[in-house]
Amino acid sequence: MYITTLPVPGMHFRCAPKVMGDHMSQARQVFKMIAGGGLTITGSHHMCGDYLYSGHTVILTLSYLFIKEYSPRRLWWYHWLCWLLCGVAMFCILLAHDHYSIDVVVAYYVTTQLFWLYHTMANQQVLKEPSQTNLVSRVWWYRFFLYLEAHVQSPVPRHYQLPALLKRLLLRSQVRYSRLADSDFHP
Repeated sequence: MYITTLPVPGMHFRCAPKVMGDHMSQARQVFKMIAGGGLTITGSHHMCGDYLYSGHTVILTLSYLFIKEYSPRRLWWYHWLCWLLCGVAMFCILLAHDHYSIDVVVAYYVTTQLFWLYHTMANQQVLKEPSQTNLVSRVWWYRFFLYLEAHVQSPVPRHYQLPALLKRLLLRSQVRYSRLADSDFHP
């Protein structure tokens, strides 16, 4: 991560003084940042600098890719809405000067390429078999991929259902009507 460090992207950051040699002060700064989630709004982000990728863009892009890949195709309007919201959110990240534009572009590119590579590997049985001709088997995370996908039939079927708890809550909240027989009704 050290080689991808860039100067602070915006002048609205308040930088903490550098703590050199004092390991306890450095540890306090690290724990304060972890406790606040590293967010500026919690007051825990006082480090000045940026990395060559945007974690915000990674989360936005992954969310959209999972929604697009795993939600029913008939919800095309939902896919377009999510795509639009992700685009607007990435624009707002740039507008707020929290990241450089290269951060957002690199994060988008790396995230989409890894997502598509992983899903291509998961859906093609031949790519799950290590061989001399399977160049994909040379990525450093290939053994972990095989572990994750060991018991999965290829390709993964698309079945949708509500989680059991949500289904129970929805069924309980429905109003149930019973039909009155004509003989039971007396005005």
